[in-house]
Amino acid sequence: MAMISSSFSRRNFALRLAAILSGLGITGTILGAKKSSAQDSTVRKLDYDGKPADGTQMITSLIVHNGLIYISGQGANDAGSVQQSDIESHTTKVMNNVKKLVEAGGGTMDSILQLTVYLGNLDYYEGMNKVFKTYFPHGGPARTTVSVAGVPGHSLLEINCIAAVTRK
Repeated sequence: MAMISSSFSRRNFALRLAAILSGLGITGTILGAKKSSAQDSTVRKLDYDGKPADGTQMITSLIVHNGLIYISGQGANDAGSVQQSDIESHTTKVMNNVKKLVEAGGGTMDSILQLTVYLGNLDYYEGMNKVFKTYFPHGGPARTTVSVAGVPGHSLLEINCIAAVTRK
Protein backbone atom coordinates (compact mmCIF):
# COMPACT_ATOMS: atom_id res chain seq x y z
CA MET A 1 0.00 0.00 0.00
CA ALA A 2 2.87 2.41 0.79
CA MET A 3 4.29 1.83 -2.67
CA ILE A 4 1.00 2.70 -4.35
CA SER A 5 0.54 5.89 -2.35
CA SER A 6 4.12 7.09 -2.97
CA SER A 7 3.87 6.58 -6.72
CA PHE A 8 0.45 8.24 -6.83
CA SER A 9 1.15 11.39 -4.86
CA ARG A 10 -0.61 14.70 -5.49
CA ARG A 11 2.49 15.99 -7.24
CA ASN A 12 2.60 12.97 -9.56
CA PHE A 13 -1.10 13.37 -10.25
CA ALA A 14 -0.70 17.08 -11.04
CA LEU A 15 2.27 16.46 -13.34
CA ARG A 16 0.48 13.70 -15.21
CA LEU A 17 -2.71 15.74 -15.51
CA ALA A 18 -0.76 18.75 -16.80
CA ALA A 19 0.96 16.57 -19.40
CA ILE A 20 -2.38 15.15 -20.57
CA LEU A 21 -4.08 18.55 -20.71
CA SER A 22 -1.11 20.08 -22.49
CA GLY A 23 -1.22 17.32 -25.05
CA LEU A 24 -4.88 18.09 -25.62
CA GLY A 25 -4.12 21.82 -25.90
CA ILE A 26 -6.43 22.87 -23.08
CA THR A 27 -4.01 23.68 -20.26
CA GLY A 28 -4.28 27.43 -20.75
CA THR A 29 -8.07 27.33 -20.79
CA ILE A 30 -8.31 25.41 -17.52
CA LEU A 31 -5.60 27.42 -15.78
CA GLY A 32 -7.17 30.70 -16.89
CA ALA A 33 -4.31 31.78 -19.13
CA LYS A 34 -4.86 35.00 -20.99
CA LYS A 35 -5.65 34.48 -24.66
CA SER A 36 -3.50 36.26 -27.20
CA SER A 37 -5.07 39.46 -28.42
CA ALA A 38 -5.48 40.18 -32.10
CA GLN A 39 -2.80 42.86 -31.75
CA ASP A 40 -0.25 40.24 -30.60
CA SER A 41 -0.72 38.37 -33.85
CA THR A 42 -0.28 41.37 -36.14
CA VAL A 43 2.93 41.62 -38.07
CA ARG A 44 4.61 44.98 -37.52
CA LYS A 45 7.27 45.88 -40.09
CA LEU A 46 9.47 48.66 -38.73
CA ASP A 47 12.36 50.79 -39.92
CA TYR A 48 15.69 51.39 -38.13
CA ASP A 49 14.00 53.88 -35.78
CA GLY A 50 11.14 51.57 -34.83
CA LYS A 51 8.61 53.48 -36.93
CA PRO A 52 6.34 51.69 -39.42
CA ALA A 53 8.27 50.83 -42.58
CA ASP A 54 7.07 52.65 -45.68
CA GLY A 55 6.74 49.44 -47.70
CA THR A 56 9.32 50.33 -50.33
CA GLN A 57 12.07 48.14 -48.88
CA MET A 58 12.85 44.83 -50.52
CA ILE A 59 13.93 43.53 -47.09
CA THR A 60 12.52 44.79 -43.80
CA SER A 61 15.22 45.01 -41.13
CA LEU A 62 12.88 44.72 -38.14
CA ILE A 63 9.68 42.71 -37.76
CA VAL A 64 7.73 42.24 -34.52
CA HIS A 65 5.20 39.42 -34.27
CA ASN A 66 3.68 37.49 -31.34
CA GLY A 67 6.12 38.88 -28.78
CA LEU A 68 9.19 38.18 -30.90
CA ILE A 69 11.54 40.53 -32.72
CA TYR A 70 13.07 39.34 -35.98
CA ILE A 71 16.16 41.19 -37.17
CA SER A 72 17.28 40.62 -40.76
CA GLY A 73 20.93 40.07 -41.60
CA GLN A 74 22.95 43.11 -40.60
CA GLY A 75 26.26 43.80 -42.30
CA ALA A 76 28.88 46.39 -41.45
CA ASN A 77 27.68 48.69 -44.23
CA ASP A 78 23.99 48.62 -43.24
CA ALA A 79 22.78 51.95 -41.80
CA GLY A 80 25.99 53.72 -42.89
CA SER A 81 29.40 52.55 -43.93
CA VAL A 82 32.29 51.48 -41.74
CA GLN A 83 35.70 53.03 -42.36
CA GLN A 84 38.09 50.31 -41.17
CA SER A 85 38.48 46.91 -42.77
CA ASP A 86 39.29 44.81 -39.67
CA ILE A 87 36.91 42.26 -38.15
CA GLU A 88 36.74 44.08 -34.81
CA SER A 89 35.47 47.31 -36.44
CA HIS A 90 33.00 45.40 -38.61
CA THR A 91 31.72 43.36 -35.65
CA THR A 92 31.28 46.51 -33.54
CA LYS A 93 29.30 48.20 -36.33
CA VAL A 94 27.10 45.13 -36.89
CA MET A 95 26.43 44.62 -33.17
CA ASN A 96 25.55 48.31 -32.78
CA ASN A 97 23.05 47.89 -35.65
CA VAL A 98 21.59 44.76 -34.01
CA LYS A 99 21.35 46.52 -30.63
CA LYS A 100 19.59 49.54 -32.11
CA LEU A 101 17.07 47.38 -33.97
CA VAL A 102 16.35 45.08 -31.02
CA GLU A 103 15.75 48.10 -28.78
CA ALA A 104 13.55 49.75 -31.45
CA GLY A 105 11.47 46.56 -31.48
CA GLY A 106 11.00 46.60 -27.70
CA GLY A 107 13.76 44.26 -26.56
CA THR A 108 17.20 44.36 -25.02
CA MET A 109 20.48 42.64 -25.76
CA ASP A 110 19.67 40.24 -22.92
CA SER A 111 16.36 39.36 -24.61
CA ILE A 112 18.09 38.07 -27.76
CA LEU A 113 17.19 34.39 -27.91
CA GLN A 114 19.01 33.21 -31.01
CA LEU A 115 21.65 34.75 -33.20
CA THR A 116 23.32 33.57 -36.42
CA VAL A 117 26.72 34.88 -37.53
CA TYR A 118 27.89 34.53 -41.12
CA LEU A 119 31.67 35.11 -41.35
CA GLY A 120 33.32 35.93 -44.67
CA ASN A 121 36.35 33.96 -43.44
CA LEU A 122 36.70 31.54 -40.53
CA ASP A 123 39.98 33.27 -39.61
CA TYR A 124 37.80 36.13 -38.29
CA TYR A 125 36.28 33.93 -35.58
CA GLU A 126 38.48 34.95 -32.63
CA GLY A 127 38.34 38.68 -33.45
CA MET A 128 34.56 38.52 -33.83
CA ASN A 129 34.22 36.67 -30.51
CA LYS A 130 36.39 39.24 -28.73
CA VAL A 131 33.96 42.02 -29.64
CA PHE A 132 30.81 39.86 -29.47
CA LYS A 133 31.21 38.96 -25.79
CA THR A 134 31.35 42.66 -24.79
CA TYR A 135 27.71 42.98 -25.88
CA PHE A 136 26.58 40.10 -23.65
CA PRO A 137 28.03 40.57 -20.14
CA HIS A 138 25.26 38.36 -18.68
CA GLY A 139 25.84 35.51 -21.12
CA GLY A 140 25.03 35.36 -24.79
CA PRO A 141 22.09 33.91 -26.69
CA ALA A 142 22.00 30.61 -28.50
CA ARG A 143 24.31 31.19 -31.45
CA THR A 144 25.37 29.58 -34.69
CA THR A 145 28.47 30.77 -36.53
CA VAL A 146 29.26 29.67 -40.06
CA SER A 147 31.89 30.62 -42.59
CA VAL A 148 30.49 31.63 -45.97
CA ALA A 149 32.00 32.32 -49.38
CA GLY A 150 31.14 36.01 -49.19
CA VAL A 151 28.97 38.58 -47.45
CA PRO A 152 27.10 41.33 -49.35
CA GLY A 153 28.27 44.93 -49.24
CA HIS A 154 31.95 44.17 -48.60
CA SER A 155 31.17 43.40 -44.98
CA LEU A 156 33.33 40.83 -43.21
CA LEU A 157 30.31 39.38 -41.42
CA GLU A 158 26.52 39.45 -41.28
CA ILE A 159 24.36 38.76 -38.23
CA ASN A 160 20.63 38.09 -37.90
CA CYS A 161 18.71 37.31 -34.72
CA ILE A 162 15.45 36.67 -32.92
CA ALA A 163 14.72 38.43 -29.61
CA ALA A 164 11.83 38.57 -27.17
CA VAL A 165 9.83 41.76 -26.69
CA THR A 166 10.37 42.91 -23.10
CA ARG A 167 8.50 46.21 -23.28
CA LYS A 168 5.73 47.65 -25.45
